[in-house]
Amino acid sequence: MDESWSEDILGDPFHALTLPLEPDDEGPRVATLVAYEPDAPPDAGGEAPGPVRAVLYIHGFSDYFFHTELAEALAARGWAFFALDLHKYGRSLLPGQTPGFAVSLEEYDADIEAALAALRARLASRAGTATDPEVVLMAHSTGGLTATLWAARHPGRIAALVLNSPWLDTQGSALLRSAAQGILDTLSRRRPKARLRLPALGFYFRSISDTLDGEWPIDPAWRPETGFPIRAGWLAAVLAGHAALSRGVTVDVPVLVLCSAASSISATWSESMLESDSILDVVPMVRRAAELGHHVTIRRLPGALHDVFLSRPGVRDAAVRAATAWMDAQVPAGSRPPVARSAPSRPGPPPR
Repeated sequence: MDESWSEDILGDPFHALTLPLEPDDEGPRVATLVAYEPDAPPDAGGEAPGPVRAVLYIHGFSDYFFHTELAEALAARGWAFFALDLHKYGRSLLPGQTPGFAVSLEEYDADIEAALAALRARLASRAGTATDPEVVLMAHSTGGLTATLWAARHPGRIAALVLNSPWLDTQGSALLRSAAQGILDTLSRRRPKARLRLPALGFYFRSISDTLDGEWPIDPAWRPETGFPIRAGWLAAVLAGHAALSRGVTVDVPVLVLCSAASSISATWSESMLESDSILDVVPMVRRAAELGHHVTIRRLPGALHDVFLSRPGVRDAAVRAATAWMDAQVPAGSRPPVARSAPSRPGPPPR
């Protein structure tokens, strides 16, 4: 419902919509859809078809959407840009909730479905005519794992999938992964919210935050320096997702994977962490990515961080150019015409 849109925390021209979801044991749940809407009238009165290509961006673990530069760059290339803060993350994190917690990655199906429906409704409202946009799903890290599994389970729903350093495989050997999953499965059934005592490292935060060695203003409540606590049920869900990929899934649309050319995972700080992935090992990442479908493109970017769009200016510019060139090739502008409404609608009040 367009009347529920409001100005986002990022300020105009970003707007946000709260998407109600089914409650769980912690109470009400919501997701939040963010739209970047520069220089666009609130209601075109049927005079303009509006964009027919849209991007839906999904963040990673211990994260939320704040990528204003990415939104601006994609909008400049003719893409309607939307981002989704999943339930219990960022804008969607409600008092009393366990941040980032889920016991299955399929929990996010409801978030994605609600976002796609709201995205289409928003574009139709602003264009003044019904539209059937080609949607590219763009997702980062754990969000990339979630988006990949969703796309494999829901063929024909999107036009393409862009993965930004996706977490597609568990670090270590297959034997260790199997043992870890077995232990976690037992613990997650008995105490799913049990906190795992893992090393708390803030080196990635140091590489991106403008309070340290990075460039980006980050809300420490939504993106803590050492991340959200790791819970048994959440990690079991991630390992189950990795196991599903290892058994083999097929994404029926073209897939682009953007990641760093190198990793620097260490318990001690190194300057190399300012120009590499300090969270995930890119070698198993790209190996697993190559198996996702019949049309997979992999771009390894020298100097890229774990989130390639937060890298140093030259690197992130290269990442945006690679993504937009690939997306334009897969979904050319004007590839799907607007769908005419059966009867003209009366202009409503502008969205708030």
